[in-house]
Amino acid sequence: MAGDDRRSSPQSQLGDQFGTFDLGQPTPAAADTSALFPLSPSRPGSAGSRTDAGAGAPKDVVRKAPSPHAGHRKRLRERLVAGGADAVPDYELLELVLFRAVPRGDTKPLAKTLIAKFGSFAAVVQAPDHRLREVDGVGPAVIAELRLVSAAALRLARTEIMEKPILSSWQATLDYCHAAMALLEREVFRILFLDKRNRLIADEVQQHGTVDHTPVYVREVVKRALELSSTALILVHNHPSGQPEPSHADIEMTKLIAMAAKPLGIVVHDHIIIAREGHVSFRNRGLL
Repeated sequence: MAGDDRRSSPQSQLGDQFGTFDLGQPTPAAADTSALFPLSPSRPGSAGSRTDAGAGAPKDVVRKAPSPHAGHRKRLRERLVAGGADAVPDYELLELVLFRAVPRGDTKPLAKTLIAKFGSFAAVVQAPDHRLREVDGVGPAVIAELRLVSAAALRLARTEIMEKPILSSWQATLDYCHAAMALLEREVFRILFLDKRNRLIADEVQQHGTVDHTPVYVREVVKRALELSSTALILVHNHPSGQPEPSHADIEMTKLIAMAAKPLGIVVHDHIIIAREGHVSFRNRGLL
């Protein structure tokens, strides 16, 4: 990488031996209207009016009509509370999420449109902003509610892997990686940094790529591990194509990171490729 000072520390010299790899896939003010509309005289002592001379014109109380959809919303909430998430299909769960963004309208048509476009509740929640805006009725309030749901789900999933050693809660780790990455439209390269007890120190996305490759800098991976005093790594990246099969570049890059990390006391436990149709573990495949 241009501008790097490679004389400062041993790990900074890794760039001389190990290069940069692209992770790839096998296949590519209002007017005064009082004269026109005079207020009706108020009765002395009536609620919502003031008739004393110094109080000015009487003021009528305006009450909002109840929403015609209030009953449906109440029943839907009650069904969710009584039966849990399994008691409502995807589009009704999405309706519930949209209630706050659309406080008085019917959210069912919008929910069904979103499910039809993206395929599932999870896909809607994780859809990028620009694609959500393509749907009529989706504005900043709707996007904000969807981002809230996505952030809450990821926070819960990550909590599951922070409370115990990752290697003893492997399914929770895979579930978290799937939730975070499986439906992304572009590749990202993520690293889980672990301590000596294999507990999570940090979860970081190191690089963002295109639809079919991500640049990975071997020196930067090892340098960041040393900065965090991490002794073990789990590498994770996604394949937006849906197929998790590793490419030749994926395999070679993984081997180089493992080779660079080993002399420094850092172990690469695994490299996981996440896709909509599943995942591949390099450790299970014998590739690491």
